[in-house]
Amino acid sequence: MASHTSTTCSCSATQPHAPYGRWIELPVAPRANSRIRFASTDEARHPFSPEQALILLVELLEKGELVDGVTIAGPGDPLADSASTFATLDLVRRRYPDMALGLTTLGLGGKEEAAQLVQAGVSHVTLLVDAVDLEIMRKLYAWIRPDSRTVSLSAATEVLLVEQLKAARAFALAGCRVGIRTTIYPGYNDIHAVEIAKTMAEMGAQFMIVAPFEPQEGEEALLERPGCKVMAGIRDQVAQYLPLVLIPEKILTEQGKNGSGCGCGSTPYLPKPSTARPNVAVVSQGGMEVDLHLGHASTALIYGPRKDGLVCLLETRKLPEPGAGAARWELLAETLKDCFVLLAASAGESPRKVLADRGLTVLVADNAIEGTVDVLFGGGNKGKQCRTEKAV
Repeated sequence: MASHTSTTCSCSATQPHAPYGRWIELPVAPRANSRIRFASTDEARHPFSPEQALILLVELLEKGELVDGVTIAGPGDPLADSASTFATLDLVRRRYPDMALGLTTLGLGGKEEAAQLVQAGVSHVTLLVDAVDLEIMRKLYAWIRPDSRTVSLSAATEVLLVEQLKAARAFALAGCRVGIRTTIYPGYNDIHAVEIAKTMAEMGAQFMIVAPFEPQEGEEALLERPGCKVMAGIRDQVAQYLPLVLIPEKILTEQGKNGSGCGCGSTPYLPKPSTARPNVAVVSQGGMEVDLHLGHASTALIYGPRKDGLVCLLETRKLPEPGAGAARWELLAETLKDCFVLLAASAGESPRKVLADRGLTVLVADNAIEGTVDVLFGGGNKGKQCRTEKAV
């Protein structure tokens, strides 16, 4: 989505307030209705047609991918030109009547569309809310287009604030599960996130995703990424008003015919351990926090259940050496074939895609290892996680 193209997802060490599962993004929205000043200048993403999106979904399911839901998100806003959104929802619902449906939107026009979207099968809505204060909004946005007319930023922010509040309320009253996604832009809205949580909780929101601003590789960074301690403090404040959820890093799945891609798994749902993949891999410098880029990691900490079911640090495992190019990620997938999640402070697109294709989800985190691992195993061992077993 244009206003948030420069961000990636982040995970928080807080118990998810939603069922586990994997959702697939279908980028069919052709028109953007806003832009954040610090967003990526990359305009290369093109929308899928509803028919192309359905073909991609069918191909993923026929390959055996586990898909619990579909969300309409990007490259524009699903409500800026809703014809493609409704067409895609209709195609998916006809083909897969039991598939859960959702969308990610700025919320402009949401109040008017809520009832029809619920009738079309939408049960989950994520609103992109980076401020509930007009002064902060005017510093964050380059432009906002509430309808087909271009209006001043001052007037547009007033419309957006009212529309987002109305959308949250309307979707909640219509029976949707409403979430808020806030990207933290240091120096702009980092001390404002708690007010967003409080305000949107009053409107009926049920969970919140707090993600750090992520400068795009290869672009001049207009802002720095907020630090781990800053994010941890923000999440602690936000959690007073809304449950936080942990979300997977966005993974690009190539569509073979056209060479174009679709983002998978950027909704507030988590992968689950399985018999074949019971463990979690973590790359870390000091062994206390998730603070290492995947590309720089030479070892991984492996966490998983012992025979008595207690989740522990089981071992330290050597990873393939850097420098082997794409082949390194294939070797890494084999090295971590017993893991269902890999936690890293950052990871490039290539390893995320290769590992995802091999069944290993990359989650980007910036907090303490033990709390994050606890969340991934359902939070049931909180306070009981093994801390005595040494790595071997």
